[in-house]
Amino acid sequence: MAYSSLNDDFDTIMTTKSTTKDRKRKLALIIPGHNEALVIADTIQSAIDAGQKPQDIFVVDDNSNDGTAKIARSILAKANVYSVGRSGKALAIKKAIAHFSIEDRYTWVHIADADSNFESGYFAEFKSHLDARKYVAATGYVKSMYGGWISRYRAYEYSFGQEIMRRIQHMLGVIPVIPGPTSCFRTDILKELDFETHNLTEDFDITIQIHRKKLGRIAFIPTAKTLTQDPKDYRDYVKQVSRWYRGFWQGVSTYKIGRGFQKIDGYLGYQILEMFAYYFNLLVLLPILLLQGRGVVVIAQTFLLDVVIFFLATLMACGVHRRLDILSAFPLFYVLRLTNMVLYVKAFFEVIIFRKYRHKQVGWSTDNRRYKVTPKSS
Repeated sequence: MAYSSLNDDFDTIMTTKSTTKDRKRKLALIIPGHNEALVIADTIQSAIDAGQKPQDIFVVDDNSNDGTAKIARSILAKANVYSVGRSGKALAIKKAIAHFSIEDRYTWVHIADADSNFESGYFAEFKSHLDARKYVAATGYVKSMYGGWISRYRAYEYSFGQEIMRRIQHMLGVIPVIPGPTSCFRTDILKELDFETHNLTEDFDITIQIHRKKLGRIAFIPTAKTLTQDPKDYRDYVKQVSRWYRGFWQGVSTYKIGRGFQKIDGYLGYQILEMFAYYFNLLVLLPILLLQGRGVVVIAQTFLLDVVIFFLATLMACGVHRRLDILSAFPLFYVLRLTNMVLYVKAFFEVIIFRKYRHKQVGWSTDNRRYKVTPKSS
């Protein structure tokens, strides 16, 4: 469905700023992208199908050379698509907020990755839970699109992380990251946030800024569900997870996580200590015991218990997502769990010990990573 015929009307709307709060619209959607021709049309159309009006959808195209902006303009009004010079994701978002006068015209702004695919009723759910008196930001429920074994593992991770951990984080007020596919901010706090972050994971950096500046609570809206595209192969998975962990340790260093007195320090500090204790037991104590020929039966029992717990968690993911295909990749999940361990420790040494990745990163982590996939939801 094309909306370019509405250009003239939207041009007038786009150049008119609201000057009073009661004239503001509820929610804008900004989709930043660089070379997203494979997915941008599906993302925009899914937003429209999920209840977001076309005049409230804005695309910022960061120097694409594959026709991303042209495709976006074939669906939206031309005034709703803004092309900028090479900026990187965070700065492109900042430029879009200013260009579209988002702070003046809307109470909330939702920012979504260009490969997001929103489930039916997504924006109605978001709007019904956005209480400006209680929250300054919000995040929905991320699901994995159908794909190979990596996507099945991600479906397991997402279900465990959000059905259990995210709900606990919400209750405690310690949500550590508002993920890229589903991030929403009250527009009156945008001026307090530094979108020109040096962090490899700008979503983590911006979330920690909210905590550090004591701007307010972050909501988790589990009924608002969106699907995202996962790495297509093991190599892409390693690249993505390496960036995530390096960005995490950058944030830990920049904001001195664990050394402050906020709840987020206690939560992330505990997670870090727990993770290193687990890795030490697994990667150091266990090999020593095996080499000494001690505790073989106990080790075997412990491993069997881990398999059972992991298998039950995978079954939970199958039920949550109504996808039996997740179970078929279960044995291979151990490969990715071990990969995560190695990359977590490796990133710690790179960023904290050897002080690498401290310079400003300008670019897109999605370069050459997109592929065509048919989104399916449960």
